[in-house]
Amino acid sequence: MLRTYEWTMQRHFLVLFCLALTQITGWGVVGVLPVIATPVAAEFKTSLPSVFLATSVMFVAMGLAAPWAGRAFRRFGTRQVMAAGAGLIGLALCLLALSPNLPVFWVGWALTGLAGAMFLTTSAYAYVAEYAEDRARSLIGTLMLVTGLAGSVFWPITAFLDHLVGWRQVFVVYAGVMVFIICPLVRFGLPVTGAATAATAHRRRGRWEPVFILLVAAIALNSFVTFGVEAVGIKLLQSMGMDLAGAVAIASLLGVFKVGGRVIDLLGGQKWDGLSTAIVSGAMIPMGLATIWIGGAGILSVGGYLVLFGVGSGAFAVARATMPLVFFEKADYTAAMATIALPMNLINALAPPGIAALMAGIGAQATFAVLGGLSMAALAVLLPLNGMKARPALAK
Repeated sequence: MLRTYEWTMQRHFLVLFCLALTQITGWGVVGVLPVIATPVAAEFKTSLPSVFLATSVMFVAMGLAAPWAGRAFRRFGTRQVMAAGAGLIGLALCLLALSPNLPVFWVGWALTGLAGAMFLTTSAYAYVAEYAEDRARSLIGTLMLVTGLAGSVFWPITAFLDHLVGWRQVFVVYAGVMVFIICPLVRFGLPVTGAATAATAHRRRGRWEPVFILLVAAIALNSFVTFGVEAVGIKLLQSMGMDLAGAVAIASLLGVFKVGGRVIDLLGGQKWDGLSTAIVSGAMIPMGLATIWIGGAGILSVGGYLVLFGVGSGAFAVARATMPLVFFEKADYTAAMATIALPMNLINALAPPGIAALMAGIGAQATFAVLGGLSMAALAVLLPLNGMKARPALAK
């Protein structure tokens, strides 16, 4: 019995290691724009908001493709779809490396979004739900504990490669990594699971409509803030007087503090659910934004921002993936996440150009104040959900 338990734990570790490595790499290679946006804009003779629009294109494509990807998970198996998505990301990066102008550059990011719906985040959680079943929440939290390091790992690497060989060659290198390393690792490194039984969530969502609307609203509002800061945060910090090296360092440290937030959720995983994590972390996020809004780029305010916003956004990232488990049965999880992904990614698509426009119009510090107001609105939406989870009809 002990030997069986040890073998099971070892198998869980290998699966999580494979997923963590592939997701860190996947998000790392599609999250390069904050570092290379300036040379891209200079080469295409365009503005930074036009370059950051590429991130919006990616999220729109990812959101629109999410329901289709959910059906593909059920028909072909999550592992197979993830492997195909990893290879398609590599092809999209090749197109980005060869793009002669800005419209083709945007098309490359649209293809990246389609591939991301097949490979990034939702697919990984769907695979964990299929593989782990009753242990899904704890394993998702553990997976997110390390995948939050994507920016911290890849932004400095991207900055180094950009300085060494240029932004086009950065995409070529990352394309090779996705096609020749990540795609085979997913296809042959992950064990086969049963197909997810997720079709029922769409049929039963009607009786959960108020919960579903509030859940999507809370996730979308805070995702706008956290994804937006991740996408444009380096430029925000530069606008407050930091040089590029300092802004990249702070943004990378933010990823480390995000991991700290995920540790907190992991340690309390047996005592509270995903919604409880969302409420606590949802209160920390506006506090961190208020700190840097009031204090500017000083050492104390940046430190408070790193701790409060970093830990809060890291814990909320876990809650974003685990809150649906509070209201939806595990068998419905994949379809619920695929459905939530559509509006969430469409909202996220507005974040980089929206925040960039705010930064240009009202300045970086005032932008942090606006983002703090949005995160307060998200917290206000979460509180009614806390009462709804106790209803017997939703507990089943």
